Amino acid sequence: MDRLQIRILDVLFSLVGITLALPFMVVILVYGYFENGSPLYFQTRVGKNQKPFTLVKFRTMVSQTDSVGTHLVDPIAITKLGRFLRKTKLDELPQLFNVLIGQMSLVGPRPCLPNQTELINERKKRHVFNVRPGVTGLAQVNRVNMSTPRKLARYDKIMAINLCAKLYARVILATALGKGHGDPVTTPR
Repeated sequence: MDRLQIRILDVLFSLVGITLALPFMVVILVYGYFENGSPLYFQTRVGKNQKPFTLVKFRTMVSQTDSVGTHLVDPIAITKLGRFLRKTKLDELPQLFNVLIGQMSLVGPRPCLPNQTELINERKKRHVFNVRPGVTGLAQVNRVNMSTPRKLARYDKIMAINLCAKLYARVILATALGKGHGDPVTTPR
């Protein structure tokens, strides 16, 4: 499957997803506004060819939370709404706009933060930045997260090299069935 076909699928699926999810997104925005005054979260992430872009998500943590990998965040930073959004993965819905404008794909390596240098170096070695980052990916459906950078980069490379219609569909289906896991929030060391 060539990159143009993947891009066409991304645009179609993101348009359908935005259309179907818009009422839910409005409810989450309103509830989030009343919970913490700032329902959306904008963060610089590393994209294709290591170009930075602004990822948008629903806010799941208090506004003063440090911009670090989720596995390094104290669990008390998660808001009441945030716990629900993270559990249901609804916090990721705004990323459909990132997909629509071409900064991300539905399936690809999860975009990392610019300060995650170990992961960036592991991905550079494996040419993972040659593809768009994704909302979900092979690593996520196999419960591999950013707390293990080398292992994550290996999964990202496998996916980047082998991405085809079958793998794309398999990852989306696995994610929809609840197998897509993000980074766990654990107490910092």
